[in-house]
Amino acid sequence: MHSPHDPYVRVRGAREHNLRGVDVDIPRDVLAVFTGVSGSGKSSLAFGTIYAEAQRRYFESVAPYARRLIHQVGAPKVGEITGLPPAVSLEQRRSAPTSRSSVGTVTTLSNSLRMLFSRAGDYPEGAERLDSDAFSPNTAAGACPECHGLGLVHRTAEELLVPDPSLSIRDGAVAAWPGAWQGKNLRDVLDALGYDVDRPWRELDQQDRDWILFTDEQPVVTVHPVREAGRIQRPYQGTYMSAQRYVLKTFADSKSQTLRTKAERFLRSAPCPECDGSRLRRRALAVTFAGRTIAELAALPLAALAGHLGAAGGSETARVLSADLLARIEVVTELGLGYLSLDRPTPTLSAGELQRLRLATQLRSGLFGVVYVLDEPSAGLHPADTEALLTVLNRLKAAGNSVFVVEHHLEVVRQADWLVDVGPRAGEHGGRVLHSGPVADLAGVEESATRRFLFDREPAPPRPVRAPEGWLKLTGVSRHNLRGLDASFPLGVLTAVTGVSGSGKSTLVGQVLPGLLAERGEEGVPVTSPAGLGGIDGAEAVRRVVQVDQRPIGRTPRSNLATYTGLFDVVRKLFTETDEARARGYRAGRFSFNVAGGRCETCQGEGFVSVELLFLPSTYAPCPDCAGARYLPETLEITHRGLNIAQVLDLTVESAAEFFADTPAAARSLKALLDVGLGYLRLGQPATELSGGEAQRIKLASELQRVRRDHTLYLLDEPTTGLHPADVEVLMRQLHGLVDAGHSVVVVEHDMDVVAAADWVIDLGPGGGDEGGRVVACGPPADVARAAGSRTAPYLARGQRG
Repeated sequence: MHSPHDPYVRVRGAREHNLRGVDVDIPRDVLAVFTGVSGSGKSSLAFGTIYAEAQRRYFESVAPYARRLIHQVGAPKVGEITGLPPAVSLEQRRSAPTSRSSVGTVTTLSNSLRMLFSRAGDYPEGAERLDSDAFSPNTAAGACPECHGLGLVHRTAEELLVPDPSLSIRDGAVAAWPGAWQGKNLRDVLDALGYDVDRPWRELDQQDRDWILFTDEQPVVTVHPVREAGRIQRPYQGTYMSAQRYVLKTFADSKSQTLRTKAERFLRSAPCPECDGSRLRRRALAVTFAGRTIAELAALPLAALAGHLGAAGGSETARVLSADLLARIEVVTELGLGYLSLDRPTPTLSAGELQRLRLATQLRSGLFGVVYVLDEPSAGLHPADTEALLTVLNRLKAAGNSVFVVEHHLEVVRQADWLVDVGPRAGEHGGRVLHSGPVADLAGVEESATRRFLFDREPAPPRPVRAPEGWLKLTGVSRHNLRGLDASFPLGVLTAVTGVSGSGKSTLVGQVLPGLLAERGEEGVPVTSPAGLGGIDGAEAVRRVVQVDQRPIGRTPRSNLATYTGLFDVVRKLFTETDEARARGYRAGRFSFNVAGGRCETCQGEGFVSVELLFLPSTYAPCPDCAGARYLPETLEITHRGLNIAQVLDLTVESAAEFFADTPAAARSLKALLDVGLGYLRLGQPATELSGGEAQRIKLASELQRVRRDHTLYLLDEPTTGLHPADVEVLMRQLHGLVDAGHSVVVVEHDMDVVAAADWVIDLGPGGGDEGGRVVACGPPADVARAAGSRTAPYLARGQRG
């Protein structure tokens, strides 16, 4: 038995996911880094075991009802853990932020700014002091009554609702109406009201057209449906709803994302005329601080806001509140996020930015004696910002906390006090702790994949730089912080776009480039975008554009690796061709967990049921009836080579590649997944369990299995996020393979080894936000490494020297 003052967290018999009865001791009050190739089990140890056990103990202490919940969710598979303090997790999981969530609300900086305006703002003469709630667009007291605090009003117009006026109402002129029965009902109601539903729309009277589309009236009439042979249809009372009313109601109230997206096609957003897009009531906008309204200050980049507050002066109250706000902003700017403004919506942030904002908030929370478990906090960080991140992690440690970090960035690994290396490889070839101790001692661990990159770095042999086969020339690009930018992308080569966080890389590669290519004109004619993005020349050489981003491949456990890649269709077909399935008359649908028939109806084929928690986010627990198998017992009686469908979904990609070696359609999908280093994932692994990097590589694998002849431009935003250096080598082989096959690849990247291996580099900057958005340097890596004024150059030069 260890003493209560034992300075170690001691894990015994951890068997979560692929961990093989792991025993490991990790000191408290240190910066400990967990390393290993993707899928080795490091996250299963840090998050699935250590953090999950701390969370279980917390639930157990909160309320009796939580014990029932733990029973449902299940405790982590571990013998015991001693010396474990309370834990706080900062994962890169995408929560579901709403359009009301912003940088200000995530960091709680908005609260401090509202307090400053409430207590120390300059009010118009005779105006009463407002409560801080009156300065929030998310409260009834503060929200502009016209736009309900969203800053935008959604309007529609005839040309949006009726794109083809040559059609009659019966033929579907009103495109905004719902489909199926509901749309037919509205048409029949109009007919009963006496409107001509068979004349072309353009021939109808303007007054009638306006009423049909825009009326707020909802008349009820008796509808006599047209009798169809064999169907008895009785008259019914039908209510009319105009197209505008239907679209606005669907957009505002529908829980279905698909329906809301469809409704959005018929709407135009414009700044609210009442509040000019500021989201607030006029009485709040009448109050100023240092000559500016709260909306104007919230729109400033944080670095500029700090400068403005620092120069403000004012009463003692103003000074105290400003000082508190400045101290909070300082942590955020220290983490390289000074280019963000408080009103920036959370959904527009990258996973790395969001995690660092949460980290900044934790620094100010004053907690001590806890374990912070972080998931690759360096993701999306330029090497120049990594030093600031290390400073912040060390400050958390200095405040009396333990900081456990899952990380691949070698600079962060080198600075750790303690290193836990898991491996040696992924999936069933991993799950062992190869080393737990000081970083330097890893040098003697032969089988570690991390050791080679930390200690035996041979500079990569110089690769001959490919010559461009043509150019995509962008001119006058304006979007976010890109203002009048000209940039040229070479074709037929691998291009890396670099720059500090917020310099405009993702805007250029993720929004502008695909946006302009989607609007390209006739061959050889330069295009100027109607959306004001800029102009493009040379687009005719690109036949297809494929964006491979890190967005999830699905939002529920229902979508997984097998369904996304199309592999599941092949597998279901194999099961329907077995003798037993034929004898029972089972079709492919019987083996689908997305339709009724063969699936377990308790969980509707998800394998999990959602458990709602009071005051806590809901979570998923294995289904009590099928125990996660997803199917009815009868469906599981059908086997293919000794395995039932649930067991096939449980195979890793690597095992499945052997199992389906003689099924060409399946083997091709599986080889593509192996080629991008995803051999350790299970075929049925729910999309909700995949990291952004894994989702991106699954999309890349889906592309690789399709043999393309046409010149394709592949756009990837930070493809190495979440990848161990050994996995980066595997990924780079694939990307170079695409270029060798005659395609063009553009990556946004911070990993200097990847940048050094590119043919062309476009470096944006020099800073983030307003200080960025310009091309600082471009050319082959060797030239950019010598560029003056580039914050990337010194790190690239170091990488080139090895």
